Amino acid sequence: MDRANTVVTIFGGAGFVGTQIVQLLARRGYRIRVAVRRPDLALHLKTLGGVGQIVPIQANIRHAGSVERAVRGAAIVINLVGIGHERGRQRFGAIHTQGARTVAAAAQQAGATRLVHMSALGADAQSASAYARSKAQGEAEVLAAFPEAVIIRPSLIFGPGDGFFNLMGTLARLFPVLPLIGGDSRFQPVYVGDVAAAFVAAAEGAVKGGRVYELGGPEVLTYRELMQRILSETRRQNPLLPLPAGLAKLVALPLALLPRPLITADQVDLLQADNVVSAEAIKEKRTLAAFGVDQTPMDAVLPSYLWRFRKRGQFDRQPA
Repeated sequence: MDRANTVVTIFGGAGFVGTQIVQLLARRGYRIRVAVRRPDLALHLKTLGGVGQIVPIQANIRHAGSVERAVRGAAIVINLVGIGHERGRQRFGAIHTQGARTVAAAAQQAGATRLVHMSALGADAQSASAYARSKAQGEAEVLAAFPEAVIIRPSLIFGPGDGFFNLMGTLARLFPVLPLIGGDSRFQPVYVGDVAAAFVAAAEGAVKGGRVYELGGPEVLTYRELMQRILSETRRQNPLLPLPAGLAKLVALPLALLPRPLITADQVDLLQADNVVSAEAIKEKRTLAAFGVDQTPMDAVLPSYLWRFRKRGQFDRQPA
């Protein structure tokens, strides 16, 4: 493949995972279109490549015309667009299901050779969570429109700038007690750099298409153990207060009204289910190993950014 003349369109490329993927693809010499609703908020990505190599363009996956323009002439299409809560026109079905179908259909029509789609570990058409159901429905729509698509389901993603560990660190700094919802549910956190490397490998044809791959890190921890790990890294001793699902949903009602909701009722449902790589995926080799990527442990990364939530930041030298 002549990378210098190969166009890659990345929907949602300005986000946490997308920035990492853009950087890796730029280093490998591809021409990159970063398709986002607000191109002015993605201009910082241009510094990750050579002059003119990375171009932010306007596209909204709820509008088929903008998607078709964004993929025109692209050999590789990557869709990372997702939302954690619903607001206004940004609904789970519109983004994760209909939007996913729009991108896949446009990529097929444009003659793209590869499509890599971001889903989520725990996607399940029978889930109590609307988020998880929409993700599973989106996978089905993608494979129907682009049968050779590679679908990637990561578990909870960690790394500098992540949305979970940083949020929990902030809450530990602000509140004396931390709520514990779904404390026995298991998670398998995966490093953002490993996820990005898997997407690039898939974009280059390293794995078989038409399959769903599940990505998890080397450790499986309960939600309680994750919270304890965060408290250990931030050197705090906030008590953990277990909340049953019903009470947690009541607490979530006002919190869901915030501009950036701390938690929603749907996320409470999501936290009740395990979020780990399935035995079937391991048996069929549909895991991170399929991409030739080694798992990065949390201990190698969390200390590099959670120190800022300690009482004295980087100057905190007291024993953990």
